[in-house]
Amino acid sequence: MQNPRSRTDDVLLVGSGINSLVCAALLARAGRRVRVLERETVLGGCIRTDELTLPGLRHDTLSTAHPMFLVGPAYAALGKALHAAGLQYCNTDSPTGVLTPDGRHLVLARSRERNVQRFAALRPGDGAAYAAALDEVGAQAPLLFSLLGNELWRLGTAKTLAGAAWKQGPHALAGFFGEALTPARPWLEQRFQSDLVGALLAPWVLHCGLGPDAPLSALMAQVVAFTLEAVGMPMVQGGNANTVRAFETLIREAGGELEIGCDVARVLVENGKAVGVRLVDGREYRAKDVVCNVTPTQLYQRLLDPTQVPAPLATQARQWRYGKGNMQIHLALSKAPRWPDASLDSVGYLHLTSGADAISRAVNEAERGLLPAEPTICVAQPTALDPSRAPAGKHILWVQLPECPREPVGDAAGLIEVPAGRRWTSALREAYADRIIERLARQIPNLKASLLARAVISPTDLEAMNMNLVGGDPYGGDCGLDQYFLWRPMRGTRNHATHLDHLWHIGASTHPGPGLGGGSGFLLAQSLGAA
Repeated sequence: MQNPRSRTDDVLLVGSGINSLVCAALLARAGRRVRVLERETVLGGCIRTDELTLPGLRHDTLSTAHPMFLVGPAYAALGKALHAAGLQYCNTDSPTGVLTPDGRHLVLARSRERNVQRFAALRPGDGAAYAAALDEVGAQAPLLFSLLGNELWRLGTAKTLAGAAWKQGPHALAGFFGEALTPARPWLEQRFQSDLVGALLAPWVLHCGLGPDAPLSALMAQVVAFTLEAVGMPMVQGGNANTVRAFETLIREAGGELEIGCDVARVLVENGKAVGVRLVDGREYRAKDVVCNVTPTQLYQRLLDPTQVPAPLATQARQWRYGKGNMQIHLALSKAPRWPDASLDSVGYLHLTSGADAISRAVNEAERGLLPAEPTICVAQPTALDPSRAPAGKHILWVQLPECPREPVGDAAGLIEVPAGRRWTSALREAYADRIIERLARQIPNLKASLLARAVISPTDLEAMNMNLVGGDPYGGDCGLDQYFLWRPMRGTRNHATHLDHLWHIGASTHPGPGLGGGSGFLLAQSLGAA
């Protein structure tokens, strides 16, 4: 069945996540005819806001804060236009903090001076060690952000590396990259005397798709701290879905189209190049370029005919490794949470953990298919930054558990019965959420009395909502070194090109990786002619 529309698009984008929206907006504003096709009934991929618990309470169902977007090239190019289209941010001077089971706490401020003072007050020398670490990140920022903000297989990137080697000396540059591979847990133990500093920084490697024992995790913890000091914890006023609405306005005003309920079944290939897509209902769309914002397994095992995939790529797609699952718990409260200290009331992201060792243990348990006995609990406080998310007097909490097994086989604590079948049932989901609520209640004395409703989304539920979240992995695949930088998405591909002409691959599974930065969409838009 042919597409009834007469228009032939310049670019078709499969999926409407942040990278598709960035790419489509840039290309449409550059005069290209773009069309975004979304499988689900709402645009935005992992960016959505729903009344999950009670009417009038707007929860960011999946992703929520935008620090990495604000420091990226996509925001630099589109931020002014997005704000003109209605995007507004709420922020805090306390972007993140940690609360340990014994009630100790530490808050990271947007001020280097205050952070140094707070760390120094914990243990002599810790403030200076923190300042030295972030000064090193600042000194290497041009190189780091160049690698994260450009295609790696490009002459310009090689020139950047050569320039850094010329300026620093090859041996010093090699030393920097060697140190960059250090895992977070030993780095924190060696650099800081207070375990609270480690407890504050270590959870952030989980949001990078890593664990504290993974190579590169120390560097990522430093980059995150550097970023949070710079931009805080920006959350979208009224809910993250307003991000999608602003992008939709830009794309449509520039002549682009966005359609929902369009489940792409196959990329159409003729004479070795992509020429369009066919939907499951038989409709076909034609375009000069096809951009797929999907995982490697989806692209090479579902959207392409197996006969059109070379054997080495087919093998690499089968070997693509997914990371830990996530769980989301959304809480509706009649009163603001009463934390042990008032300094925690305005923290954007608060982690509840015993420290780096506990995180390492929980990661290991989740990777072995076990429900962690003491998982890291990430609590975002949207209504502390944006009271418009709920009716007067009510509050919401956004709770994320980044260490969940994709296929549960047991409980590390030995208390929850895990049914056979390696799947998250509704009973298992709620039983595990009960464990989390009990832990939260020990630190928030008024939690149970003020709890009006909750909504729990298991790793299996996440995949049902968005097929790119395989097993509840929100990062498009494990972010270990063998699946990162030059080797993301796969060893047999380069940049965002595929083996087929005019077929492109973007999204969390591609460089520069997951998150709300929109980096791969920006990079491809540049390659396809956006200014």
